[in-house]
Amino acid sequence: MPRNLHMLYRKASKQINEWIDNGKEALLVTGARQVGKSYLIRESLKAKQRGFVEFNFIKQPKLLSVFKPAMEEDEKTFLENLRVAAKRTLKDDTIIFFDEIQEFKEIVTVIKFLVEHGKYKYVLSGSLLGVELRDLRSSPVGYMTTIDMYPMDLEEFYLANGLGEDVIQSLRDCYEKKLPVSDYIHGQLIDAFYKYLIIGGMPEAVQAFKDTGDYNQVMKVHKKISREYKRDFTKYETEKKLKLINTYNLIPAELNQKNKRYVFTDLDDELHFDRYENSFMWLSDAGVALPTYNVTEAEVPLEASKKSNLFKLFLSDVGMLTSMYGTSTILKLLSKEKEINCGAMFENFAAQELRAHGFENLYYFNNKKHGEVDFLIEYRGDALPLEIKSGKDYQSHSAMSYFCANKFPRGFVFSDYNVSVAGNIFYYPIYMLMFVKNDEEIEQKGKLDLSKLSI
Repeated sequence: MPRNLHMLYRKASKQINEWIDNGKEALLVTGARQVGKSYLIRESLKAKQRGFVEFNFIKQPKLLSVFKPAMEEDEKTFLENLRVAAKRTLKDDTIIFFDEIQEFKEIVTVIKFLVEHGKYKYVLSGSLLGVELRDLRSSPVGYMTTIDMYPMDLEEFYLANGLGEDVIQSLRDCYEKKLPVSDYIHGQLIDAFYKYLIIGGMPEAVQAFKDTGDYNQVMKVHKKISREYKRDFTKYETEKKLKLINTYNLIPAELNQKNKRYVFTDLDDELHFDRYENSFMWLSDAGVALPTYNVTEAEVPLEASKKSNLFKLFLSDVGMLTSMYGTSTILKLLSKEKEINCGAMFENFAAQELRAHGFENLYYFNNKKHGEVDFLIEYRGDALPLEIKSGKDYQSHSAMSYFCANKFPRGFVFSDYNVSVAGNIFYYPIYMLMFVKNDEEIEQKGKLDLSKLSI
């Protein structure tokens, strides 16, 4: 059974609470398994003291025999069956919570009617929805709001372990003003960051460590979640299942290579990309893995020069990756042994953090002439190169230096070291990546009036 997660703050709670208070559309909360979707919805409803009824299509498989035939008749019958399945009287302001809807993805097709009916409010949650909902013919545009949830990001992890909001704000000021953090606070946050590399952001793993302080318990949680992922693989025919398992299992080894790029021939000496492409995309759509694509032109829009068959494949949670490397890696991280190669875990953290902060598409640059930039993102109107450094050579970055001298207005380097500035290259401690967010909006406003045109 999952542990009590009541102490863990999640940023998505703000959006869920706003929907409970003011939302007119249905709400869909999606994300990988075990990121805390169902728990957060349930606890938010309880905290708001809102009456709700929950239907779980995995724990209550008989519900499928109630709802599916009703869909084949009409929406009125669907609502009648819903009231019967609730086994209690539903008030007009009751919130209906459909959980694990990947088992009954067709329910999305009736959301428009349910919302228009207006008697109840509806919240839906499920995993694998990028996979399961892709082929649905009807899309509930305008009738459903979507929230994507991810493992706990570093800021949520820090807050869960007692870091105060005032300290977060002070760090944010240092980030914006490019000022060093006090040595004591910097050292404490770096130590906590290394623990995050081990624990990761899966809420049950974070709670396990809070409850016990035992990394062995954390690894047990990670292994359990990994088994759940692989059970999802078994839903498919043998060939696809084996491709998914092989692709997933190889991620740690590929990230431990020098360039961290996923090499298809490591799966099979004669493998062609198109044979495994669907497996890579399945892992991405399910929220299990995060592809970061190579771009041939370091300029906006980055998507225009993306090479779909050249990418790094990160896990959605860095703690899961570290557990796959095993106990010896964890012990070396805890003792900060200098010979350990932390590059894979540092970059996996960066991919995970950027994705959680709204950067849906991740890129990197690499060619023989200029070298490699670990990540390229579109940030504040331009392309921004990011270097993620796990060792003492954090000031060595030939590609970054070239681009910042000739192309980009600025570049960011994240490492163990404190804040410093060299020209238009800004050096930040790795934990300050929590302040790089894709929260831009188009500020210019205008109207279009063609009414005076005549022929």
